[in-house]
Amino acid sequence: MCGVVGIVSSSPVNQALYQSLILLQHRGQDAAGIVTSDGHKMYLRKSNGLVRDVFLQRHMDHLAGNMGIAHVRYPTAGTASSAEAQPMYVNSPFGIALGHNGNIIDSAKLAREIRERQHRHLNTDSDSEVLLNVFAAELAGVHAGGPLKPSEVFQAVSNLHQRCLGGYAMVALILGVGVLGIRDPRGIRPLVLGKRETAVGEDWMLASESTALTNLGFHLVKDLEPGEAVLLKSDGQIHSHVPSEQHALTPCIFEYVYLARPDSLIDGVSVYRSRLEMGARLARQVREKFATDDARIDAVIPIPESGSISARALAEALGVPCRDAIVRNRYIGRTFIMPEQSERQTSVRRKFSIIGDELDGRNVLLVDDSLVRGTTSSQIIQLVRNAGAKRVYMALAAPPIRYPNLYGIDMPAQHEFVAHGKTETQIARAVGADQVIYQRLEDLIESVRSAGGRMTEFDCSVFNGQYVTGGVSAATIGQLARERSNTAKRKSQAIQDPDLVEIHNHA
Repeated sequence: MCGVVGIVSSSPVNQALYQSLILLQHRGQDAAGIVTSDGHKMYLRKSNGLVRDVFLQRHMDHLAGNMGIAHVRYPTAGTASSAEAQPMYVNSPFGIALGHNGNIIDSAKLAREIRERQHRHLNTDSDSEVLLNVFAAELAGVHAGGPLKPSEVFQAVSNLHQRCLGGYAMVALILGVGVLGIRDPRGIRPLVLGKRETAVGEDWMLASESTALTNLGFHLVKDLEPGEAVLLKSDGQIHSHVPSEQHALTPCIFEYVYLARPDSLIDGVSVYRSRLEMGARLARQVREKFATDDARIDAVIPIPESGSISARALAEALGVPCRDAIVRNRYIGRTFIMPEQSERQTSVRRKFSIIGDELDGRNVLLVDDSLVRGTTSSQIIQLVRNAGAKRVYMALAAPPIRYPNLYGIDMPAQHEFVAHGKTETQIARAVGADQVIYQRLEDLIESVRSAGGRMTEFDCSVFNGQYVTGGVSAATIGQLARERSNTAKRKSQAIQDPDLVEIHNHA
């Protein structure tokens, strides 16, 4: 769950890239980075931290040029070291910087090939660096000399798709050429293209979500097709390539449940409207559960922020008041994407407070988007009980999460899930609720379909264990769980503070 941006403009892009990262901050709070180019050099600034803290005025002044890419990161694999902040860079061929959202399942095998067969050095354990070097090697292999041709770029992309298994959306800045956007062959991770007319020419932008486009005055041109590559050349020309043999579009359904901002459109689907529909369909489940129960629901209580939209639609469908009795401290980071479990537990206690008058003596239904580890939910439920709630039920807009995500979300090991190996009664007991009500998977899928778009299939692997790319075995899952463990993330963490960097191309 990272965020990527790429812009080619008729004017300096540093401010637009910065503003785009602010709009995509929800996709990663661990690190941020920007690379720009004036056609002769690349200028880089990246570091751990929030966007507003990574970039000071002196950094912005340094980021010269009319094209660039940017990235916000949270660590799924590798470590949280600033050495793994993106964009990453290689010097040959041409000089290439890359920002990546997603996960490469076979990165360990690819890393061995890169070292042993292509004699390229890897500085980190990041699958993003592996992806960068695979692309660089393929580009070197197809380049016939002279100026780099779009056809050569697209052949390198096709070769990359053949070698890399996983979900990925990436932007790459190729020195002297332009900005390249690539979406994986099944469209698991999102990537959109936008255009803006200015007094001095046309600006083009690639981004993880449409909200980054529209808030900067770009209009959405398209979502990239599965496997599509778009090259925004520095001279203003636009080239696109879609594979002749396409896979079906199967985007990650968790983008609509949790990851994306509600004001985004992903593959033609309004995230906001899909979450409204999730709440309305979840209300049917609640009615069924309480049809023969003598308990009543006095109030629906959203767990902010991601459960709020579904909660209001659910309350409206039930005819029950919706009360904002849980208050979120907006200055505490999102607990889901904190890499350490101990950090999540400490943060929850500082993150939420309760309005007791809305809870005392009442039966309440808490509503959230999903239940992953149960850390946040169990502590919130205890806070609600301490405030005097009589009964505490919990409804989730998504089905039980029972399987690891292998395409770029930080839920790598099955034993971390509160739903793993448990019935709904056991899950309720584990989080301290009187009852837990989950959305049916078929209702979740229909919630997204009914909100627009053209998809007939989704990647629902965290719910059903079916991985759309194939190539996933129990051994694969076990290996990735070890690679993404907190121990692995702490291993060899370098204390580095990259500041202002100029990158010269010596190829």
